[in-house]
Amino acid sequence: MSIISPADLEASPLADLHALASALGIDGYRRLRKEELAEAILARQGATAPAARPSRRRAAAAPASPAALREDAVGEDEETAAADAERPSRAGRTRRRRGRGRDGDAPAESQREEATPARPEAEERIAEGVVELLANGSGFLRTAPGETTDDDVYISAAQARRCELVSGDRISGPVRPARRSERHPSLVRIDTINGVAAEEAVVGTRIDDLEVDFPTVALALGEDPALAALAAAAPFGRGSRVLICGPTRSGRSELVRRLRAALAQVEGLEVETLAVGVRPEELTEWKEIDGTTASGLTFAASAEAQEAAVEQAAERGRRIAVRGGDAVLLIDTLDGLSPVAARRALAAARNLRGAGSLTVVATARAPLGGETTLVALNADGEFPALDPALTGTLRAELLAPPEPVKAPRVRKPRAPRKPKATAVEGEGATSTEPEPEADPAPAAGDAD
Repeated sequence: MSIISPADLEASPLADLHALASALGIDGYRRLRKEELAEAILARQGATAPAARPSRRRAAAAPASPAALREDAVGEDEETAAADAERPSRAGRTRRRRGRGRDGDAPAESQREEATPARPEAEERIAEGVVELLANGSGFLRTAPGETTDDDVYISAAQARRCELVSGDRISGPVRPARRSERHPSLVRIDTINGVAAEEAVVGTRIDDLEVDFPTVALALGEDPALAALAAAAPFGRGSRVLICGPTRSGRSELVRRLRAALAQVEGLEVETLAVGVRPEELTEWKEIDGTTASGLTFAASAEAQEAAVEQAAERGRRIAVRGGDAVLLIDTLDGLSPVAARRALAAARNLRGAGSLTVVATARAPLGGETTLVALNADGEFPALDPALTGTLRAELLAPPEPVKAPRVRKPRAPRKPKATAVEGEGATSTEPEPEADPAPAAGDAD
């Protein structure tokens, strides 16, 4: 191991000094102050320790006189040499126990420490998982999302705040093993957030500080007849707040399913579906649909849990918008939330000026207020039974037509031309040879 200079030890945090002292096998290093710990590390490495620093309490209690200052200046070199000669013996001393070893000459703990070599530093491993934040700001990296295991990694509150983490973010980074007083390993640093480098993912700008514009780019909804009728009656674009309302069995969830399938085909969109307050069977169906991310809670979950799930999903979409991306959040349904939480979920949608956008499409029994696009459905009639009196989009004239999704052109092979069958005179068989072209005026002897 290379010798570390005293200046590097003084500049190192206490946690790094503890790790170095543990690797060197220094006993009782947690009880030492930072200056004493640095001296012990230098002594164990065989380097020269720096001069001892006077204690602040001692200096405050007994102020030095001018004569004492002169004496200290004269004998400074002698005290430094004496301190250097004394520190190796102090660092080498171990904590004595009342009991002694079998030979009665040395403490048992000292014998055990002399026989035990210093522990080598463990190799760093890379962990990847989903973030789950706690109320105090710290959190855990869950290697198995939704489950608590011994492999979960602790995330400090400072790391979560510096990297702007929210519950549900997928992160990765190196991990150090747990120490004596720790139950879980700890995350050393965060390398990636949701597949993006941490330096690029952390913007440092609050979404509320950015200017917001009305949606100007409409979203392509594909060739589905139901979605084509919706686009004609109430078009919406990137950053819209879309609320699909109607009574029971009006087809609200079915319309969201079709929207999800269509928006998943749009390039550059991050689509997430959140089902809250639904039946367990419906939640299973949502998760089995391919193409986008789906999660949620059943109606058995508390209102607080449902509101927290919606807020976390909206926060993930806001982070994508701030970074310059375009996200779509589909929520089915807002009926189990309080009116304030439901309006807060709709208010998360916005078209950021100079950045990205977040589009929120949610279902509810009745309008909430604040929507830019309202889709009112009736239970009677052919799906989707739109109510023309309530269905519409605010500032629809600002929406530019969406760019059509160009499907790759596939050239079909040409079918071979089938020859006509002709009968041969005097025979019952047919000939497969192509029929010769008829002359405009047959000769007189051709009939023979």
